Amino acid sequence: AEAAREIEARLTAGEIVVDLDPSEIDASFVADRLSQDDDEFQALVQALRERGQDSPVLVRRHPSDENRYQIAFGHRRVRAANILGRKVRAVVKQLTDRDLVLAQGQENSARANLSFIEQALFARRLEDLGHDRETIMSALGVDKTVVSRMISVASKLPTPLIEAIGAARGRGRDRWVELASEYEKASVDRQDFARLTSSEAFVVSESDGRFELALTFFSDPNAPLRSDTSCAARRSTAEANFWANGEGHKIAQKLASAVDLRAAHEVSER
Repeated sequence: AEAAREIEARLTAGEIVVDLDPSEIDASFVADRLSQDDDEFQALVQALRERGQDSPVLVRRHPSDENRYQIAFGHRRVRAANILGRKVRAVVKQLTDRDLVLAQGQENSARANLSFIEQALFARRLEDLGHDRETIMSALGVDKTVVSRMISVASKLPTPLIEAIGAARGRGRDRWVELASEYEKASVDRQDFARLTSSEAFVVSESDGRFELALTFFSDPNAPLRSDTSCAARRSTAEANFWANGEGHKIAQKLASAVDLRAAHEVSER
């Protein structure tokens, strides 16, 4: 979060903050998130409702419409302001396409709130748009090897499948590499995910659960698809135990109550 604030400060230094109508602002030309209505976003909406917007978003004049703007970073703040019916505090700056993706990627990387697959899909989309590996490395703040692995995973798996699974924040690089490997070896019709994505287990599961169901499906297409409701319940409880900052980003998790900690201390003393 400190790094993100420093990046925002450098990018907005010396610029005038203006109030813009959210309806005049378009998203970046490359998407970087799979989740839109998660708990963090709801916390952000509540924070903006109670305290207002702490820091401005960064936009540029839309390259194809001089009466509109395009976001470099601050997509969720713009969307939250639109829901609340408020103006958005923004800095308008001249940015090339490369400048925009660097600002967008670096701000997200600094906040560390994108999952592995969201970063991988972002990297692949940038490459598809013609951006070189140096730009992608700078945008994500990772080295060439990591970028190669990200793009490899995001290229092996169909985008509709990734989008159906979602951000899967609890599943890192190794698990996604495993899923991509199983998908490549699978004997099922790779264009038909209806049996997986329309199954009751898939529909009622959260993103991490959908990932596990997809891994099961491609590892053994004949295996029954069942959701782990106890896991979902534990995840729901864990989500409720997060504390968020003023921008709605999770900064701490409550793992035990004060009573639990005192009891543990007493046991250790004995």
